Amino acid sequence: MSAFKYKTIIPDVEFWKGMIPCQAACPVRTDAGKYVQLIAQGNFEDAYLVARSPNPLASICGRVCAAPCEDSCRRGKIDEPVSIRALKRFVTERFGVESMEPDTQDSLREGARDLGNKQRGHLPVLNASRKNVARGQRVAVIGAGPAGLAAAHDLALMGYRVTIFEASEQPGGMMVHGIPEFRLSRAVIDKEVEKIEQLGVEIRYNHPLTEDYGVRELRAQGYEAIFLSVGVQKGREMKIEGAELDGVIKAVDYLVNINNGYRVNLGKKVLVIGGGFVAFDAARMALRAGMEEANGKMSDGEAHTAIDAARAAIRSGATEVHIASLESFDEMPVMRTTQGKEEFEEAKKEGITFHPQRGAKRFIGGDGKLKAVEIIGVKRTYDENGRFNPEYDPDFSETFAADSVILAIGQQADLSFLKPEDKVELTPQGTIKVDPTTLATSAPGLFAGGDVAFGPRNLIEAVANGKRAALSIDDYLRGFGAEQVFNLTVEKVPTRNYRMPEDYEKCERTAPPTISLDRRTGISEVETGYDEAEAQRQAERCLACHIQTIYDPQKCVMCNRCVDVCPEYCLKLVPLDDLDLAPDDKQRIIESTGIDADFGTPLSAMIKDDEKCIRCGLCAIRCPTDAMTMEVFYYEEQEVVAR
Repeated sequence: MSAFKYKTIIPDVEFWKGMIPCQAACPVRTDAGKYVQLIAQGNFEDAYLVARSPNPLASICGRVCAAPCEDSCRRGKIDEPVSIRALKRFVTERFGVESMEPDTQDSLREGARDLGNKQRGHLPVLNASRKNVARGQRVAVIGAGPAGLAAAHDLALMGYRVTIFEASEQPGGMMVHGIPEFRLSRAVIDKEVEKIEQLGVEIRYNHPLTEDYGVRELRAQGYEAIFLSVGVQKGREMKIEGAELDGVIKAVDYLVNINNGYRVNLGKKVLVIGGGFVAFDAARMALRAGMEEANGKMSDGEAHTAIDAARAAIRSGATEVHIASLESFDEMPVMRTTQGKEEFEEAKKEGITFHPQRGAKRFIGGDGKLKAVEIIGVKRTYDENGRFNPEYDPDFSETFAADSVILAIGQQADLSFLKPEDKVELTPQGTIKVDPTTLATSAPGLFAGGDVAFGPRNLIEAVANGKRAALSIDDYLRGFGAEQVFNLTVEKVPTRNYRMPEDYEKCERTAPPTISLDRRTGISEVETGYDEAEAQRQAERCLACHIQTIYDPQKCVMCNRCVDVCPEYCLKLVPLDDLDLAPDDKQRIIESTGIDADFGTPLSAMIKDDEKCIRCGLCAIRCPTDAMTMEVFYYEEQEVVAR
C-alpha cells in the first residue's frame, strides 16, 4: 500500500477567482464581498456603487434575487452564509432609485466613474472602450422583463437607439406579472425602469410581436439587431384525467390575474402542486386572497375586525392552502437555496401545509367543477444519475378534497410570432436555440436570452443574459469582437494594522426582519430590511475572502508558531515528498526555493486548507520573520475592444 499523500493544488488564476466565491457565483460578477465589507466599515455610499455598478436592477435584486452568491458563501460552510441579498437592499434603500431625486442619482452615477480609484475591486458600469461607441444604429428589444431591460440599459450607454417592444401595458415582465407585490414593490420596478428610460430608451407598450408583425417587419423598419427576451408566460398543463375541470388553474395564469388586479375565486380549500418559487408565491398569494374575500364583504369600519376574523379562520382550518410536491423537503427546488429556505419558513408561519413526495393521479369533479384530487405517493423523484424521473408508489393513494388546484409545474414560451422565413431554430424543449457564449440565434443579427432561451431561471441570470446580449450586439454591429482581459491586483496589509471585527466568528446570521403575521394582507411588503446597526453586524460576519494568507518560504525559519496558533487547524508543515504532485509541479516548487536539490537537502512545504480559514490573521501576527503575511486580492473581468 502506498504512503499517504496530501492532495495539493498549486494556485493559478482560476484558483484566485474561486477564492472569492460570492463574486464567482454571481452571473453579473457583482463583487458582493466588497460591498459587504464596505457596509461593515460604515461606508454605505461606496458599498452601493459597488453593488449597483454591474447590475442595472440592483434595487430589485436587493429584494427578490435568488442570491447564488449566498449559496456559494464560504461562511455557509462554517455555519450560515452572510445575508448578502438583504445587505444589498440595505444600501439601495439609502442610495438606490427608491431613495432619491433624479439629480442625486445623477451625481452618484458620476461618482461611480471614479470609484475604481478609491476602492479596488470595483466593476465599472461599462468598460470605457464600450461607452458611446455606436453610430446611433437602431436596436429592438422584445420584452421589458429583466433581460430586456438590462440589455437596453447597456446598449443605451454604448450609444445605440434602443426601442423596447412590450406586449402588456406595463414594464417588468414576470417581475410584475409573476412576483407578488408583497415580495416586490411595484414602485421599485417603476423607478428602475424610469432610470433606464432616462438613458434614451423608448418603451412601446401594448406592442407584442405577432404573426403579422414580427422579425421581418422589425428589420424592414430599420432595426439592425434584435434581442428576443419575451419570457415564458404560459403555464404547463398536467395531462391527466380531469385537467379540463373548472377550478384547475395554472400558477402563472393565477399570478398574472392577481398581480394585475383581477379577482380569482379559489374557494376555501386550495391545493398548489409544485415545489419551486412559483408554487410558493401562488400559495402565499392564495392565503391573502382568502383574507380579502372576507374583508371585501365588510364596510371600511369593519375591515380590521374582518382581517382578524379571516386570519382566525385560516388558523382554524376554514380556509386552507396546501402545497404538494413530487420532491421530498430536501429535494424541493425552493429548498436548494438559502433564500428559498427562508421563503419556506415564512410560508410555514403563514399557515401553509406541505405534502412532500405526493403527486396528482387524477382530478375528480362534478358538474364540470373540481371537487377533489386523487393523490399518489412518490418513492423517489430523481434516478441514480440525478435525472428527473419520478417513481410512484402504487400502495399509497388518498383523495384530497379541494375547491381549486393551482398547477406550478413549469412554464413555456409563446413563440407563435416566429415564421419559417425567420430561420430561427428551436430546441426540443421549445426554447430558442442560442450560442451560449454570445446568445446569437441561427438568424443573423437576432439574439435571444432569459427564459425564452434557457427556460425558467432566476432574475439575476436574466440580467446577465441581457448584459451579455448587449455586448454581443455591439460586436455584431461593429464587425469585430472583444478581448477578454483579467486584471488581478494584490495589496499587502501591514500586519500591525490587520484586525477582523470583534467576535465576528461568533456572530449568527439573522434573517431580515418581516412584518407581523396579522399585517400580512394584500400587497403589504413582508420584508422590511435591516436597520443600520444590524446591517453592520451582519456584514461583519463576512470572512473577507479577498484577503489571502501568503507564505514566503525564503523567510520561514520553520518555528511552527503559525501552525500552533491557528484556531481552525488549517495550516500544516509537511515534507515535500508527502504532497500528491505531478513531477513537473514538484520540480517547479523546488526551483522556486533557489535551493540546489542535488545536495540532498530535505524540503518541507506549508499547506493550507482554505475552506477552513477564517482570515483571523493570527498566523501572520505570530510569525517572527514576516514569512506569513495577509494580502488583499481583487479581480476584474473586462472586455476590451479597439476604437
